[in-house]
Amino acid sequence: MKRSTKLGMAAFAALLGGFGLYAATTSPPLLLSQLDAAMGGGKGARLVAEAVRFGSHGQTLDVWRAEGASAGDKRPVLIFWHGGGWVKGARQDYAFAGRALAREGFVVVIPDYRKVPEVHFPAFVQDGAQAVAWVRDNIDRFGGDPQRIAFSGHSAGAHTAVLLALDPRWLKAADVDPGIVKAVVGLSGPYDFYPFTTKRSIDAMGQYADPKVTQPIDQARADAPPMLLVTSTRDETVRPRNAINLSRRLTALGAPAELINYRGLDHEEVVMALSVPFRSKGPVLADSTAFLNRHLGKTGVQD
Repeated sequence: MKRSTKLGMAAFAALLGGFGLYAATTSPPLLLSQLDAAMGGGKGARLVAEAVRFGSHGQTLDVWRAEGASAGDKRPVLIFWHGGGWVKGARQDYAFAGRALAREGFVVVIPDYRKVPEVHFPAFVQDGAQAVAWVRDNIDRFGGDPQRIAFSGHSAGAHTAVLLALDPRWLKAADVDPGIVKAVVGLSGPYDFYPFTTKRSIDAMGQYADPKVTQPIDQARADAPPMLLVTSTRDETVRPRNAINLSRRLTALGAPAELINYRGLDHEEVVMALSVPFRSKGPVLADSTAFLNRHLGKTGVQD
């Protein structure tokens, strides 16, 4: 297995530079998902619902579940929003994340959402809230427990996950009780990035009248759900200060927040570490699972 991992990494090296928030070519995450499946990531998890429609704008989502789990189970649920700088990315490209987290015992939902330039803030957050409403109403059919729902995401997806958990207006607008979220894992997310200085943030957020509403750090509250905020020392896309500042703000308010700053990893490698080929880069999957198990209850890991 070590030999095949090294060969796979060498063959995949040409794709790595384009895997992140600013990728400009055909979807490297999709290619990573294919490599992940070829190297054993497909074992122990399966796609139980694909391209399911939800919401009011033609959005779709996928549902992943561990092999051996049945629709009669009541497993904890994790909604995972993919990254892509609010301009790209697709649910099916992140199958590697769905499989990895499903193998850990979660029923995993990966929603799509509308993107810039078709829409601007808060449309993608509103889409996220509609995904939560669908999960609340339907996830029991797939073996998920609607009383044990957590949010997660990478990069722009982490912004959606954390903002939905901190600012109750968006879930309330979708007729969802904000108390539905029991825990949050944000991977390399932007939470404190105003004033807007990059084209991506200006295009996505700059048209909204009150920029503070776009900033998770300005929505921090004492009764926030438990949060694990993950960053990394070599992240030059979403600087570590985003997670560090939000963690400090939440802690100062008395909210339960944990911070992990992985040494030596860059922005893309944090989410890539969920996959089989790159899991040795850092314990992102193990740390995320341990945190979620503490707050959602034991999942029952599949071997």
